[in-house]
Amino acid sequence: MRKINLIILACCLASFLSWYYDPDFVIRSEYLAFSGDNLLAGKAWTLITALFLHADIFHLLGNMLFLFVFGNSLEKEVEAKKTLGVFFFGGVLSFLLSMFFYDLGTYLIGASAAIFTLTAIVMLVKPLKFSFIFFMPQGLVAIIYFMYNIAAVYFQTSGNVAYISHVIGFVIGIPFGMAWSEDWPKNLLIAAGLFIIYLLIISVLVPLIMEALALAL
Repeated sequence: MRKINLIILACCLASFLSWYYDPDFVIRSEYLAFSGDNLLAGKAWTLITALFLHADIFHLLGNMLFLFVFGNSLEKEVEAKKTLGVFFFGGVLSFLLSMFFYDLGTYLIGASAAIFTLTAIVMLVKPLKFSFIFFMPQGLVAIIYFMYNIAAVYFQTSGNVAYISHVIGFVIGIPFGMAWSEDWPKNLLIAAGLFIIYLLIISVLVPLIMEALALAL
C-alpha cells in the first residue's frame, strides 16, 4: 500500500470519529480545527489536526477522491517521503497564509489546500497521466479546478469553501513541480493546451446541448 493511502484512511477515521462524537464538533472545534485565534492561543497542533477533519461526508469523499488520484500518481513518480512531505508542507503553509485573508475566528478544516499542492506538482511532473476516475488527463483536471477556484475568488463566491486556501495550496506546489521535473516548461504548456482544447469543446458542446434540450421541450 502506498503511504498516501494511509493519509486517506486517517482522514476517514478522524472525520467519522468526530461526527460520531458530536455532529457539530468539527465545525465549532476549539481544539482540533485551525483558526488564527487557535494558533495565537498556542494551539499549534491544529495546523496538523485540521488537515484530517472534514465537515461532512461530501466534503470528505470529494477530498479523498482527489487525494487518491493525485497522491498516488505523485508518490509513484517521486516516492513516498517527498509526497507526504509536500502534503503536510502545503497544508500547513496554506493554513498560515490564509490568516491574511480570513477573519482570525474563522475555522478551517480539511485536506483540500494540501491536495491542491499535490495537483500543481502532478501538473508539472506528469500532466498526461490519464485518470479513469475523472476520464481525462490529470494535468487537465488540475488546471480546471485551479481556474475554477480562481474564478470563485474573483467573483467572491459565497459559502463555506475556502477557495483562497485552495489557490494558495496550488501556488505552493508550483516550485516543487519545477524542481522535480526537468520538463516542467513543456508540461505546463501541455496542461495549458489541454485546457484550451477543453474550453473549445465546451464552447461548442454546451450550445448544442442547450439547443437540443430546447427542441425536446
